[in-house]
Amino acid sequence: MSFLTAFLTLLKRLPNLYSASFQSWRSFQQADNLATISLASLKYRGIKGVILDLDNTIVSEDDRYLSPGAEAWIQQAKQVGFKFFILSNGKRRYRVEFWSHRLGIPALSPARKPLPMAFNKALKAMQLQPSQVIVIGDSRHTDILGAFLVGCPSIQVATLPHPFRWWEKLLGKRVQTPYPAHLELWNCEPY
Repeated sequence: MSFLTAFLTLLKRLPNLYSASFQSWRSFQQADNLATISLASLKYRGIKGVILDLDNTIVSEDDRYLSPGAEAWIQQAKQVGFKFFILSNGKRRYRVEFWSHRLGIPALSPARKPLPMAFNKALKAMQLQPSQVIVIGDSRHTDILGAFLVGCPSIQVATLPHPFRWWEKLLGKRVQTPYPAHLELWNCEPY
């Protein structure tokens, strides 16, 4: 499906999408990192699946930092029955495959977020409805917007430190919530 076709389809669905997604936009939350998100709270809200971003959510895109406690949080969530799927806009597929294998989570890259196609593939793979899946990522303009477009609730985590991207250089600032200075950072092990 071309970008234009996807965009036109989205425009046709917008009136129906808006009413369904408005609840998910209002349920947008923030957290410092994955490990600070309460699994009990997600279960209480009826969440059964998690769509995760990779770059600057789990591991910094330059592979310097790993989100503290992220792997343990994912393993604990799996043990209590959560399903997972990684959507990454990263262009280095070998890297996404490495993390997919390391974490034991299926992944799709490049996902072309915030377009709904990849989110819908993840939902289908998990066999869950949008209201049962939470999207967790660092980027408002890809992860959170994509969640809104498909009707999933979402949590924006603070972005792990990473080199400025071209659009951030252009704007002169980061567009995500910066990682809190008072929280520890874990150095990432080499592949």
